[in-house]
Formats: sequence, structure tokens, C-alpha cells
Amino acid sequence: MKSMTGYAKRQCSTDGCKYTVEVKTLNSKTLDLNVKLPAQLRPKELEIRAMLNQLERGKVDMIVGEERQDSGRGELNHDRVRCRYEELKQIAKELDCSDKHLLDSVLAMADVWESPEEEELDDSGWETVRQCIGEAIDGVNEFRQHEGDILERDFVKHVDLIEERLGLIPQYEQERIETAKERIQHYFAENAIKEIDPNRFEQELIYYLEKLDITEEKIRLQKHIDYFRQTMAQEPSCGKKLGFVAQEMGREINTTGSKANHVEIQKLVVQMKDELEKIKEQLGNIL
Repeated sequence: MKSMTGYAKRQCSTDGCKYTVEVKTLNSKTLDLNVKLPAQLRPKELEIRAMLNQLERGKVDMIVGEERQDSGRGELNHDRVRCRYEELKQIAKELDCSDKHLLDSVLAMADVWESPEEEELDDSGWETVRQCIGEAIDGVNEFRQHEGDILERDFVKHVDLIEERLGLIPQYEQERIETAKERIQHYFAENAIKEIDPNRFEQELIYYLEKLDITEEKIRLQKHIDYFRQTMAQEPSCGKKLGFVAQEMGREINTTGSKANHVEIQKLVVQMKDELEKIKEQLGNIL
């Protein structure tokens, strides 16, 4: 089982540039890719997106940063330096200020430096960056697996508690039958019905209990619990399927509650609902 939440950061250097790859994933019903690349890597965007497809689902943000290590600030534009210097010198004269450090100020301006024309990465450089991106994606998958293991342990705890509450229901079922008998007999007494046909009474009681019978609901709920555990253990990308199974579990728990007609069983139903809600809250995080 994997979470949809993940993060990884990797770095590499090639052709005098250092590249920083960051990949972050969050919850989403589909695969939603948002990729930001430096100019040198834009021709490779389709290939990069194809690599990200292995993340399967989630909102994926990838940012690749580029830092040049060899060429410094680029080439100096002499004409622009002269223009900026004369402008500042005139302002300094008008303000009666010293022009001693004007050249340093001009050289600190970004627009007087021109970056060398960027060339597309050669095959060797792209292979280095591609491996770096692959390592970042692997790192996200490792992060997701770790988070998924934590969530799986949490799900197991809540499912075990639902099963435990389910196992406590039978001890109250005989009491339900006795309560039903007493209720019908009390009805006859209140309405002054003295002559009661025992056979008819038993038929009415059986009919009444059949309407309140929760045997099928208990069996189905147990099967859903078993299937939930099996799916967690065997399928790495099981978020949607677990969501469907949880819905079926909720349906059986609700039906049990509506048929319970017994305060202790209804308490157990409420506790099972509470545990199921805790599962549902986290199912949106599962891949």
C-alpha cells in the first residue's frame, strides 16, 4: 500500500551546470502534472512527463532548478555600462553627491550583464539529468511506501476493532428474542386479548424476528472485513478499491443498526461506525 503524499529532492552537475530536481505529490483523484523546467530542458518535457506517469495518481509538482557554475555572470554590455554610468553621474551631480563608487553600482546592475546563449544539452548531459530525475521519482515512491505502511497499520487497528465489535453482537441476540416475545405479550395484555392461539403467536413472533434478523448483515460485514485486509496486503495501488469496500462495510453496519432493536447492539453499531469513519478519513490519501 502506498500513500499519495510524497517528496524527494536530488541534485546533479553536468556541462558546467548544477541541476536541482524537486518532486512533491499530494492527493488527487487523477494524475495531475505540473512541471517547471529551465530553458535547456524544455525540449525534453514530454519525455520527463512520461517518466512521471509511473507515479500513477496524485497532484504532482516537479521543479527543476538550474545554476551555472562556470561562466559567472555572462558578458558585460559596454554600451549599457556607459549609459548607466552617465545617468548615475548626472543624478549624483544634481544631488551634490560623491560619484566615487558609481562604477561598482553600475556593475551590480543585472541588466548590464548578458547571459551567454544557452545551448540544448548534449546526449551525455541529458542522460545525467534523466538519471537524476529518475532518482527523484524513486525517492518519491519510497516516501509514499513509508507513509503507506504507517496508514496500513492504522487501518488494521480500526478494522480489528470493527471485527471485535461485530463479534460481541451474538451475546445479545437471544435477549432480543425474549424482548420481542415480551413486547407482543404485553401488547395482547394491554388490549385485553385473552385467548391466544400458541401456533399463531409463534408464527407472528417468527415473522417479527425475521424482519429483525441480522445474520446476513453480519456474514456480509465479516466478508467485507476479510476482503479489506486481503486488498491491503496484496495490491499496492488499492485506494479506490478500499473506498468501495468501506462503502459496503458502512451499508451493512447501517442496516444492522436499523434492525438492531436492542440498545447494546446499537451501541456496538455506533462504535463500528466511528472506527469506519476513521478509515474513510484516510482513504483519500491512499494511491
